[in-house]
Amino acid sequence: MDLQILWFCLIAVFWSGYFLLEGFDFGVGMLLPFVPRDERERGVMFQSIGPVWDGNEVWLVVAGAATFAAFPAWYGTMFSGFYIAFLLLLFLLIVRVVSFEWRSKNDSPRWRRTWMWVNAIASAGIALIWGIGLANLLHGIPLDSNGDFTGTFWDLFSPYTVFAGVTVIALFAFHGATFLTLRATGAFLDRVGRTARLLSFPALVLGVGFLAATVGVAMDRNDKELFPPVLPAAVGIAALLLAAFLVRTRSGWAFAMTALGTVATVVTLFTSLYPRVMVSDPNFGNSLTVDSASSAHYTLAVMSVVALLSVPVVLLYQAWTYRVFRHRIGAEEPAEGPAPQLSTQPEA
Repeated sequence: MDLQILWFCLIAVFWSGYFLLEGFDFGVGMLLPFVPRDERERGVMFQSIGPVWDGNEVWLVVAGAATFAAFPAWYGTMFSGFYIAFLLLLFLLIVRVVSFEWRSKNDSPRWRRTWMWVNAIASAGIALIWGIGLANLLHGIPLDSNGDFTGTFWDLFSPYTVFAGVTVIALFAFHGATFLTLRATGAFLDRVGRTARLLSFPALVLGVGFLAATVGVAMDRNDKELFPPVLPAAVGIAALLLAAFLVRTRSGWAFAMTALGTVATVVTLFTSLYPRVMVSDPNFGNSLTVDSASSAHYTLAVMSVVALLSVPVVLLYQAWTYRVFRHRIGAEEPAEGPAPQLSTQPEA
């Protein structure tokens, strides 16, 4: 396989890993104000993602670094065109991290409620921005003949890209709810299950609509045939259908299907994009391609060796982490012991 194609596929894998893992912890964050009834249940939600959320961020770092090294022209154009959006994204990522650390610094209900809402709003905002950003790669942004962005911040918004952002929010929320069904216990588990069933319908409708729209946009704006983009789109639609059905009976399989549906959404976008990495609109001829945006062969070869050595280590470490923290977390009131008895005997 050509190294340029290999690295395009690897970047798609990195983004898929990021959406798969960060998707459910963003989803848990979005549900913080709505599912738990008290601070104990809210603590269960924080504990469910507390040991893993920062490790999940590794996939974003790897995806960004791989894009910078393998496709510098793509990286440069994307960061210049999405500059304001990425600044907002960085701000939301920072305040979300702060919310994890600062929430426990004070026992005041108002303090904790404030940082809970910060986490929820930041989680939803991050999902929205990622959906809009990745959809713009396919939908097209104004580029000149040098591959430089010539538009404004408002050029990033279109019915399709905003639909993508809303769809990612719905998918992440559903993904997060199915994840919680694997971690919660007791009455809280029942409530989480009802939430997952409630979210299954909007996630299914929006997910199916977005996947179908993505195939249509690829054919209309990126000169693609129906195949191969329809293949991962069909897998994603089937996965979301199964998730909506299984969430009522088999929580483990439902989580697996929301994971597959999330990954299939990313794969559909990248399959629809190739052989371009950024579509130019209205001047389609100015689009950045895998060939025109890539680094030299030697750079890609060195990166391939580094990836071969490092990626398995990351995968093994994360697999071990999830195995260690796989157990359910209870949220029930501690059982009250018998009332202490007052002694009627005089002390010696």
